[in-house]
Amino acid sequence: MEEPRVGVYICNCGINIGAVVDVDSVAEYAKTLPNVVVSRAYVYMCSDPGQELIKKDAKEFNLNRVVVASCSPRMHEPTFRAVLEEVGMNKYLYEHVNLREHCSWVHMHEPEKATEKAKDLVRMAVMRARLLEPQERREVDVLGEALVIGGGISGIQTSIDLADNGFKVHLVERAPSLGGRVAQLHRLYPIGEDARRILKEKMDQVARHPNVDLLSYSEVSEVGGYIGNYTVKVTKKPRVVDLEKCTACGKCAQVCPVEVPNEFNLGLDKRKAVYTPFRGAVPGAYVVDLASCTRCGTCVEACPEGAIDFDQKPQDVEFKVGTIVVASGGEIFDATKKKEYGFGRLGGVINNLQLNRILDSEGPTGGQLVRPSDGAVPKRIAFIQCVGSRDPEIGIRYCSRYCCMAMLSEVTEILERVPKAEIYVFHTDIRAFGKGAEELYRKVRESGHVTFVHGKVSEVTGMGDGTLVVKAFDDMLGSKMVVPVDLLVLATGLGPSSGAEELARTLNVVRGPDGFFLEAHPKLRPLDTATDGVFLAGVAQGPKDITDTVSQASGAASRASVPMAKGKVELESIYAVVDEDRCSGCRVCEGICAYSAIKVEEAEGGKLRSKVTEAQCKGCGACAAACPSGAISMKHFKDEQLLAMIRALCS
Repeated sequence: MEEPRVGVYICNCGINIGAVVDVDSVAEYAKTLPNVVVSRAYVYMCSDPGQELIKKDAKEFNLNRVVVASCSPRMHEPTFRAVLEEVGMNKYLYEHVNLREHCSWVHMHEPEKATEKAKDLVRMAVMRARLLEPQERREVDVLGEALVIGGGISGIQTSIDLADNGFKVHLVERAPSLGGRVAQLHRLYPIGEDARRILKEKMDQVARHPNVDLLSYSEVSEVGGYIGNYTVKVTKKPRVVDLEKCTACGKCAQVCPVEVPNEFNLGLDKRKAVYTPFRGAVPGAYVVDLASCTRCGTCVEACPEGAIDFDQKPQDVEFKVGTIVVASGGEIFDATKKKEYGFGRLGGVINNLQLNRILDSEGPTGGQLVRPSDGAVPKRIAFIQCVGSRDPEIGIRYCSRYCCMAMLSEVTEILERVPKAEIYVFHTDIRAFGKGAEELYRKVRESGHVTFVHGKVSEVTGMGDGTLVVKAFDDMLGSKMVVPVDLLVLATGLGPSSGAEELARTLNVVRGPDGFFLEAHPKLRPLDTATDGVFLAGVAQGPKDITDTVSQASGAASRASVPMAKGKVELESIYAVVDEDRCSGCRVCEGICAYSAIKVEEAEGGKLRSKVTEAQCKGCGACAAACPSGAISMKHFKDEQLLAMIRALCS
């Protein structure tokens, strides 16, 4: 191996590092380290002049190793690797030191100690850099097909964009129909558009697209492989009703004797055991709810097309895709957890999604604004904001973003139906962000019928005549208040979908502390996950309104289409390597691998040996650390390289 010639570059990062660490002192110290031929400090190494400085020195000093001490490698390691490639060096002959997050930010009140720590970190990096070896570029082919999980508005938009770009899309939705939450809404803020009309156009568009394979009433059960070559198994649940034969005449539902709560209308009315979720559902065929069906056979006799077959069984469908988009949506907060508000206990307490169903002309009341418990027309209505959001008591600290604007839209519609209604809004604050939002907020405030109360509701009780008593504290006036109302609407927050945990395990992707799928980087890679080839769209990534959901869906489609359009993708050349002579086939590595990249197989002579699927391996090193016989090593992270860093730290 040629004699190492190391260049060291210390970044001020403006005041992020330079205000705490004496970067000039660190750069001077680096000059004393073995094999360092040039060391410099610069205000912004990631800037074009900073990158040009490295390129110039690489030629002048014949550098074959580079160390940059700056901010997080998640942000700029790819930047400096690209610089090395531009001057003809292998990009793996680069070592990154995180002086911002690991030093200056955590020791901002100890500049002298921070400077000494920075020297230690740079010394360790140089010692490792001396032992770095060039790695080969790895590429894999990428299939031109995609999987989209979730048939709500985000999944629909993602599928349309991908399909329009010429890629085949397998759209999987676990419900009997596409639509998701938007199908349950009435009007969309800020201008009151009809939600169902807009959604219907999108549903029809994706359903008839020649490049879309729609798998409704289905769930992803298994996913294996790696970017470009994912193997997917989807389980299709038995609809009992044949999609091809059913004409949606509804005769089966007319004779069905079984009635159960209608989940689409959130329990405000009932549906039959054989049903279609809503008018205009896609697919439009009926479906049998086997959990409530008594199998009496009346629907079979009534169906003129012979479309009902109780012998249907779950069916597994397998296919391969190049990329995956998770658009699994979310669930509204279960307001029964806030017992003080009486949801589920007091008849006049509903959530805002139930209010949408009531206001819908195709809803349980035919669009009449009435109290569900007794059909009375409410004249005094209260809203409680942030139910299930920004609430440390129940462990949900985030803002759900859509709730304030949804409330303003609903208040506007209530005033259209009941012009003299008296409305109270109890809130922490009103967050009216986005185009047209502040204008709508101003319109509601100026209506003269809405009282905004900055305060928290402590208790809701009921009276014999159906009246509710809301007890609260007005923070602005500094006094308690008691407000009698006819109807109470809880503006519930958004949480992750009920199947998010299981889906995360299936896809080998990570969820954040709030339960939503975690993006690779909140600023630089908000649509990617840490698993190559898996992307996020809509509420699967976090709470958001429809505008942001659709925008992110198109963004996810764009990200997913890039590797498919190229036909190939370059993989990180950091992966596990097995020394078969030392491997005993004990299966410890197989059990510990989070990415299912290691399988124990039978080798020559019947011996068991571990085999690594290189394209699937993420180079985390868990297998190498756990291997009892030391048979596994890591490309780019060899033991001698790590030991060199440890010795440098202890010297």
